[in-house]
Formats: sequence, C-alpha cells, structure tokens
Amino acid sequence: MFARLTAAAVLLGVSLSSLASPGEHFAFGHSAKADQATRTIELTLGDMYFEPKSLAVKEGETVRFVLVNKGQLLHEFNLGDAAMHAAHQQEMLKMVASGMLTSTGMKHDGMAGMDHGDMAMKHDDPNSVLVEPGKTAELTWTFTKATDLEFACNIPGHYQAGMVGKIAIAD
Repeated sequence: MFARLTAAAVLLGVSLSSLASPGEHFAFGHSAKADQATRTIELTLGDMYFEPKSLAVKEGETVRFVLVNKGQLLHEFNLGDAAMHAAHQQEMLKMVASGMLTSTGMKHDGMAGMDHGDMAMKHDDPNSVLVEPGKTAELTWTFTKATDLEFACNIPGHYQAGMVGKIAIAD
C-alpha cells in the first residue's frame, strides 16, 4: 500500500508533506509577511461556507487574510487552482485517516509531522492554513499572476459541499 502511495505521489509530483516547500513560489504567487500587506481581507469560515464567496485582487498585490472560523468544525483556507485542490484533498484524507486531523481539530503534538516511512505527513503548505472552531488565523499572500484561482477548504467533503470560492486577479 505504501509503495503504491509513494509511486502515486511521485507521478503526481506531490508529496504528503506539501505541494511546495515553504518559501517556494507558486505560479500565482508566494507567501509574504503580514507587514508587507497593502490590504487586509477578513473571511468568515462557517460550516460549509465562506463569506464572502468571491474575492478580487490585483496582480502584484499583497493581501493579509484574517480567517475567522465561526463554525463547529475544523476548516482550511487554501489558495490554488482546481487541480491543486484535488491533489491536496487526497493528502487531507490521509491526515484524517491517520488521526492527525479530526472533524473539530488537529493533534497539536502531531503537527510537526507524522512519520510514514520515507515521507512525513504535515500540514505546512505556505498557501494554506487550518483554523479550529472559534479560532482566528492569518495567511498573507502576494499575487503575482492572473490565473484561475480558488480559495477552498480541503477537509474531506467540505469542498464538495460548496466550501470553495473564486479569486479574480486583475492585471
């Protein structure tokens, strides 16, 4: 089973640890420090929805996202395109199956990673943050390229239930 999982990850060009190394640039941008933000956008994460449902940013803009989980479940804010979300959903499914994530939280002692042979399972992608019920988290991002971009919760079943929104990037 592990050999098939490893082979699948290699074929997809992803690992269970992340879709990109911290500090790595994505085609649509990169993480930034909060003090570099030119604008702050607050999003509410409810059970199976984001508010607002869509966002508009400018190419080159650095945005500080303040993410407030007003729901009863653990949620994620993840920036990416549909293909990235599909791949990340598979990672999240494995994190839930391993017990690292539950419907309402995460094992804080396991957030450093769970060892699975040659690969460690972590939730440390620079384009993503988990937010427990009643908590607030932040993610700051510089958008560098206009593209088809979404923000989504990739906890198993949440994306499929409609917890996804569009980001329009104007050049």
